[in-house]
Amino acid sequence: MFFEKTFAEFFAGIGLMRIGLEQEGWKAVFANDIAQDKFQMYSDHFGENDGHFLVGDIHELDAEQVPTVGMATASFPCNDLSLAGMRKGLGGKQSSAYWGFVRILDQMGDRRPPIVLLENVAGFLSSHGGRDFQAALESLNKLGYAVDAFIIDAARFVPQSRVRLFVIGHLCSGDWQLRESLAFYESPVRPKALAQFIFGHPEIIWGLRDLPPPPDGAPSLSEILEDLPDDSPYWWTKERSDYLVGQMSERHYEQLRRMMGQQQWSWGTVFRRIRKGRSMGELRTDGIAGCLRTPRGGSGRQILVQAGYGTVKARLLTPRECARLMGADRFVVKVPLNQALFGFGDAVCVPVVAWIARHYLNPLFESLSRPSDMISSGHRETLANADYAIASNI
Repeated sequence: MFFEKTFAEFFAGIGLMRIGLEQEGWKAVFANDIAQDKFQMYSDHFGENDGHFLVGDIHELDAEQVPTVGMATASFPCNDLSLAGMRKGLGGKQSSAYWGFVRILDQMGDRRPPIVLLENVAGFLSSHGGRDFQAALESLNKLGYAVDAFIIDAARFVPQSRVRLFVIGHLCSGDWQLRESLAFYESPVRPKALAQFIFGHPEIIWGLRDLPPPPDGAPSLSEILEDLPDDSPYWWTKERSDYLVGQMSERHYEQLRRMMGQQQWSWGTVFRRIRKGRSMGELRTDGIAGCLRTPRGGSGRQILVQAGYGTVKARLLTPRECARLMGADRFVVKVPLNQALFGFGDAVCVPVVAWIARHYLNPLFESLSRPSDMISSGHRETLANADYAIASNI
């Protein structure tokens, strides 16, 4: 079957996966998400009414509603894979949506896309001692996909610490054998914990490809901030700012005091966390924002602190600043602050996705698009040694 360079995005959210892939030549032809408020942001930005976005529970989606595509993406809910979700794993109420995605792939049969891209938090790797990750990969194996995995921090692209685990599966045929001469090594995108998982699970059908190191030289937090006037309603009152300062530990307050003592402005970000039963403000001043989150409760809201000339001011990040931290500078935002924070907090980082498409997905799609009768045994050996740690019948 001939596949075009199109994709279906599951758990599409506000569409940042789409933006990143479209920058590298892919075309979105289908999207699904359960959240109406995220669809509102998606449609506000893309301005389309062609019906390709279906709002609804993936467990109720029919595979016949999904068109034939070259790739399916799934940024499935991370709630149950993180500490915040009590590590319930893929059996949890939210993250179990992954199995709805697997069901769709299974029911697509011969129309199954040749490439699958998963994205989730790095905690997916260790959830339930690695058993959730193993189960997810084996479920793709059973559908005919060889799998690869790597971890990328968005801080290599934007001033936001956002570590995410990516899995790519591609359809393969034949019997698979481990090539011991192509031993897997740690790399900038496969840290020790992931390398150990791969080494420790030879029963999984791996299809590993080389990736270059992600780039360095992301902008500093100060470079993406909006220049808001002093009377902007975003700025907190002095009383509210003082209360935040009062929540800081002695060490964090000393950092802030040094910032205030300078004859220039400097910036930091603060998250509130529960430490020893009380809410504490933790300050970060390395020019990188903490990971954007969905603002469930006060701890999910990232606070910007501006200090210098003996003063300190505080406010929440604006929707435009959140968009910039996700590499989506021109994203159209028409919704209220809280809704925007939810949308961006659940999204993927655009330049990370574009980098993966450029260095991995596009070359992979091109290789899978070659007619099999054009690949000689000698060329197959070359492909195996260049691209794969495990290869099929070559």
